[in-house]
Amino acid sequence: MKVTLNPDEEVVKTVQEGLKRTGGYCPCRLRRTPETKCVCQEFRDQIKDPKFEGFCHCLLYYKSL
Repeated sequence: MKVTLNPDEEVVKTVQEGLKRTGGYCPCRLRRTPETKCVCQEFRDQIKDPKFEGFCHCLLYYKSL
């Protein structure tokens, strides 16, 4: 298992700007809770799933098998 940044630099730049604007909370989410603080709970759960391969909700990170 390996987690990397999205290879699309424009996506990474946009999401990182959003993270700065929201104080580290997922810019794709309306609610700011501990579960939406980057790295969000949804992606942490996906990382734990040995069968999951793909991007986090905001496309910043990619988990490969």
